[in-house]
Amino acid sequence: MGVWFLESWSLLLPPSPARKIMGAEADHRISPPTLVGRGRTSDAPAVLGLQLSALIDHVARVDWSLLDRIPGDRGGSQQVCIEELNHILAEVNAQILPSRDDLSPIRTIAGGSVANTIRGLSAGFGISTGIIGACGDDSQGVLFVSNMSFSGVDLTRLRTKKGNTAQANEFKKEDFKGSKWLVVRYAIQNMEQILEAIRIAKQEGLSVSLDLASFEMVRDYRTQLIDLLETGNIDLCFANEDEARELLGGELTFDPEEALAFLAKYCKWAVVTLASKGCIAKHGKQVVQVAATGESNAVDATGAGDLFASGFLYGLVKGLPLEECCKVGACSGGSVVRALGGEVRPENWQWMYKQMNASGLLLPDLKN
Repeated sequence: MGVWFLESWSLLLPPSPARKIMGAEADHRISPPTLVGRGRTSDAPAVLGLQLSALIDHVARVDWSLLDRIPGDRGGSQQVCIEELNHILAEVNAQILPSRDDLSPIRTIAGGSVANTIRGLSAGFGISTGIIGACGDDSQGVLFVSNMSFSGVDLTRLRTKKGNTAQANEFKKEDFKGSKWLVVRYAIQNMEQILEAIRIAKQEGLSVSLDLASFEMVRDYRTQLIDLLETGNIDLCFANEDEARELLGGELTFDPEEALAFLAKYCKWAVVTLASKGCIAKHGKQVVQVAATGESNAVDATGAGDLFASGFLYGLVKGLPLEECCKVGACSGGSVVRALGGEVRPENWQWMYKQMNASGLLLPDLKN
């Protein structure tokens, strides 16, 4: 039995004018945006997430044989056209394995690495967060807005338009002013927009956190990634074991500490997560290694790295030492793997708080 995971767009990204994604032609010409979500408060969110595409996750338990028939490497990601998407969804719906623990055998929720991280910070840690991006007003866009808003994420920087195609092409300084962190996912098809957002964020005094997205992204666009790191604008970088391997050239045998040192040349904080082996992190001359938490009860690894980032960023916002940041990240990463999907369920937040309390870690000051 395997866990099948799919991200689909409620809006379509245009990596090139002629390219089609998810079966519809991308359009740079966006109608005047409408802001959605809660009204903007006087205090800027502490952490902003840049997610140019509002993604929806479909997660289900399926037999390994289905995964073998889907193109791409296990654990990786790739884009498909709308016809392929519909075919895969039909196959999944026909072969979903039953589960005693879930009310529904397939979970459909707002997703994407950045969304998972900032939702976790807001819902589980009480850190004020907001998202910068755009979405369509189709059913998936509505689902994304509803899920993120329910979790307490400020959506006043999320722009919407009619239809199912949209993209945030322009950013305002006001979107970033007063915040402390910008969370970004490495995506080669959006590098122009990502670089512009990072430029404004640094001008406004924000620190920038980068997630490396997937091992395929690192493998196929390693040179561009190094160029980004060499700008000196990335303050914190997260890499999982597969991404770290590709960062060093893709050899089967590699030293995670070497990858950590490589990232630390460019970033103030560098973290390499090692699944059941925990993580290693470096800040300045300090290097720490922290064990994983809760991996023995893992059901689905979707979002484990994203929620680790939530906990680590919570620690940084609260001024915790490096080792404690890693320990909080281990607890939050361990909380999401206890159920399907990249969203932590209420009972698993409670599990996380118990783990944090037992380890003497600073508990979140939740106001609701």
